[in-house]
Amino acid sequence: QVQLVESGGGRVQAGGSLRLSCAASGRTLSRYNMGWFRQTPGKEREFVAGIVWINGSTSYADSVKGRFTITRDNGRNTLYLQMHSLKPEDTATYFCAADWQFSRRPNDYAYWGQGTQVTVSS
Repeated sequence: QVQLVESGGGRVQAGGSLRLSCAASGRTLSRYNMGWFRQTPGKEREFVAGIVWINGSTSYADSVKGRFTITRDNGRNTLYLQMHSLKPEDTATYFCAADWQFSRRPNDYAYWGQGTQVTVSS
């Protein structure tokens, strides 16, 4: 079992930056593929960024490419999402997720955090 807890969300003006953290407990994150997803009311959860455990390769949604960076610190058992040049359309609840396989589909992930709210004002 893996327990995930996100933090770092908040309110920021357009163009600003935030760094989200996802702290894991129960098992080390180093052998899991990890992803960040986001969701707004009435919409499906969407893939934002992911990182593959075996080689550290990363993947991003087109909407965040060049602005967001996903990293992991295996020593701290923590996943991060650095977000720059935030836009109002980035407003959402952000979730981290972990699974043995890498996927862009939320249904493929077994472990989820509770989410952290990001609000970007124009």
